Amino acid sequence: MLAAEPGMEVAAEAGSGDEAVALVPRVRPDVVLMDLRMPGGDGVSAIERLGPAGHRVLVLTTFEDDADIVRAVRAGAAGYLLKDASRTDLAAAIREVAAGRTVLSPSVSAKLSAARAAPAPAVLSAREAEVLALVARGLTNAEIGVRLFIGQATVKTHLLRVFGKLGVSDRTAAVMAAIEQGVLPPP
Repeated sequence: MLAAEPGMEVAAEAGSGDEAVALVPRVRPDVVLMDLRMPGGDGVSAIERLGPAGHRVLVLTTFEDDADIVRAVRAGAAGYLLKDASRTDLAAAIREVAAGRTVLSPSVSAKLSAARAAPAPAVLSAREAEVLALVARGLTNAEIGVRLFIGQATVKTHLLRVFGKLGVSDRTAAVMAAIEQGVLPPP
């Protein structure tokens, strides 16, 4: 597909991430096209190993999961396209990456923007996290107070602070929000 594109030539092909990492320094392509999932190591670890040497990597994959996108970009990918991109779009993306620019497919760009706009996880004090973990285990304020050697009013104060930080108004919502934000592990 790319061999027919004017000004482009396929310098080499690799069957795995490890093979690509070994091959790229010898072939020295202008742009490395990398899938995220392949035999012999995932694409993200290959990107991490290629990036420090200055190799420009364009991810070309079917995976559109937020976590995959963020991992690839953080690893140093200069671009991220989905395999449903047209030949024209792919060729244009390769040229952009070769010129030192960043290229993201529209859906990937939207996901990254949404991830950036998402609120940062709440930062709970150690005691607030401890109280919330006990709430998640089903303990009442009185039981939490006994367990932590504090009064029920103090437990209530900690919970009110937790509610404020998580933007919720009850115990169940606090536990769910904390799990969603990674503050508490899932049950």
